[in-house]
Amino acid sequence: MSSTSHPSRLYGLDTLRALAIVLVFMNHYLLFVSEGGAFGFWGEIGWTGVDLFFALSGYLIGNQIFAALRSEHGFSLSRFYARRFLRTLPNFYVVLALYYVWPAFRGDSALLPLWKFLTFTQNINLTPGTAFSHAWSLCVEEQFYVLLPAVALLIAACRKSLLWAWLAVAASLIVGMLVRAYLWDEYVQVPRGGLGYYKYIYYASWCRFDELVAGVALALLKNYHPTAWARLTSHGNRTLLAGIAGTALMFYVFLTDHYGYAVTVFGYPALAASFTLLLVAALSPASALYRLRVPGAASLALWSYAIYLLHKQLCILLRPVLQDLGYGPDGAPAILVSVAVSILTGWLLYRVVETPFMRLRARYVPANHA
Repeated sequence: MSSTSHPSRLYGLDTLRALAIVLVFMNHYLLFVSEGGAFGFWGEIGWTGVDLFFALSGYLIGNQIFAALRSEHGFSLSRFYARRFLRTLPNFYVVLALYYVWPAFRGDSALLPLWKFLTFTQNINLTPGTAFSHAWSLCVEEQFYVLLPAVALLIAACRKSLLWAWLAVAASLIVGMLVRAYLWDEYVQVPRGGLGYYKYIYYASWCRFDELVAGVALALLKNYHPTAWARLTSHGNRTLLAGIAGTALMFYVFLTDHYGYAVTVFGYPALAASFTLLLVAALSPASALYRLRVPGAASLALWSYAIYLLHKQLCILLRPVLQDLGYGPDGAPAILVSVAVSILTGWLLYRVVETPFMRLRARYVPANHA
């Protein structure tokens, strides 16, 4: 893990990752802690922070795989999995242990069987409101991490592999839309409504791969179409404006008709496309997003995974304590304390658990493209 001052850091990506965790925090605070007013518009739309994380992960993982495939050493599947699991599992297992070993930490929420978390299948047919429910997005990413490199190697072994790769990207997006259309007709257009939407569409891997695939497509373009990539990144500020405009439009669309048929079917790939434009801007040297160093963004980006794992339940536990002290959940003191505790505990988890494993990874499992 690089320090925040490392010269190779991409500050635009740090800014986007920091924005993603801030959005998620605001949404979770609004849903599980607030009495209805915290963060307003940003709290309502903050769930899209997960989608931004997906786009970032798709690009970063895709870039690692494609760069390794093009290198003289080639791509090692075992090394990739070892590096991924050393990055994601230690923090996850520590927080998971808190839920199972310390009942007071999970409160009154029902806890799913342990095997669903250990196999990263907890998101399948997940009922909202269960303990550690926000781990659903980690399940989506882990499933993707397992599938993507295997699929990439399979396609790389084919003739005209680049054509097949782009066909696979297009097919993934089309299948995602078709699956959401079918599931919406089956489960949302009935009295079950919102529950069916979340249980069978929102949490489902096959309905949420769009953002990850969009990021992979961007990595594919960067690694195998250098002329097109150079042309695309030469207009960074235009791309940034287009990404902001597209994101604003999609925020409006989702706020207006989140559970509607058309938004469910087409909204997620459209949101992914908007976030991908922001990613292009973050990777374009001429872009303001690339050059701008937002104070604290690099640190938040570095600690974002640990913060994500802990923040929701900590804020839920803090609410009654702060209320007993006379601080309502929508007041500035309660929000500031919740933010501070979330960042502090995230930093602690990062330092005590994540950092040692990252050192082990750097020492014993070198990168594929090294």
